[in-house]
Amino acid sequence: MRSSRYGSYRGRSRLSTFLKVLVVILLLLLIAAAAALVLGILDPYQVYSADGIRLNLPFLQQQEQESPPPPTASQSLVITQTETPAPTPEPESAQVRGVLLSRQALQDGTAQQQVEAAGANAAVFDMKADDGSLGYVSQLELAIGGEVSASDPGLNDAIQTLCGGELYTIARVSCFRDNAMPRMRNSLALRTVSGYNWLDPEGMRWLSPANDQVQEYLAGVCRELAALGVDEIFLDNAAFPVEGDISSIQTGENYNPQQFSAELENFYALVRQALADYPDVKLSIAAQEGVFAREGEEIGGQSAGLLC
Repeated sequence: MRSSRYGSYRGRSRLSTFLKVLVVILLLLLIAAAAALVLGILDPYQVYSADGIRLNLPFLQQQEQESPPPPTASQSLVITQTETPAPTPEPESAQVRGVLLSRQALQDGTAQQQVEAAGANAAVFDMKADDGSLGYVSQLELAIGGEVSASDPGLNDAIQTLCGGELYTIARVSCFRDNAMPRMRNSLALRTVSGYNWLDPEGMRWLSPANDQVQEYLAGVCRELAALGVDEIFLDNAAFPVEGDISSIQTGENYNPQQFSAELENFYALVRQALADYPDVKLSIAAQEGVFAREGEEIGGQSAGLLC
């Protein structure tokens, strides 16, 4: 009888099944313990809300602080910005920048246009020029007798209309430098020792600043110009001459170097008195060159103290 190579079958071992069940149970217990440990650690950071449970971990809080969430529709985004205050605008300069216009501009309606084209803000008119002629119709006796008054009957009305507008108007008055009146009235002129009208380097005659009639005439011119409505009267050549052959001028009542300052002081006061009824009219005077540089020194009768 041949022997078998296989042993007889005795069925599954109960021990093997028990061990497998035990391993599964141990694994489940291990997983449960790990989960409990994790939940215990994270418990302080669990946040319960209507949306469920979420973790509020420290590193997530830091990120939220560094990068805040964009605003939702129910939130307002407010931006605070420190603005640098705008610089306070400097006040506009009150300096008058005039341009000398021809007398024709008094009537032809181009004065404003010419002033703007020159970049100026005021119109200057020679209302008593160096040649002695007047740019308006005067009622003064010396002006009429010396034939220096304008003759256009409508000129004064045109001047008043122009001065009544927005344009700033300046009337230049060449005071003692006058090439016309000395020829008509030699007694009013500065004369040479030989008896002729004294002439400056440009061949122009001069009225005597010391003559009472001359001072009253010029004050009358200023009063008439103020009545026409000019904004400012500019006195030019308002002193004794300082250029040319001064030594050839005949001294005396019309020319006394010891009285220059006193004569001019009287003249300036007379002009101020003539403008007393026109307080809005400004008065300006051209200073001889060097008057303010040489303190205490008179130049042609002018001094810094007298002008001030």
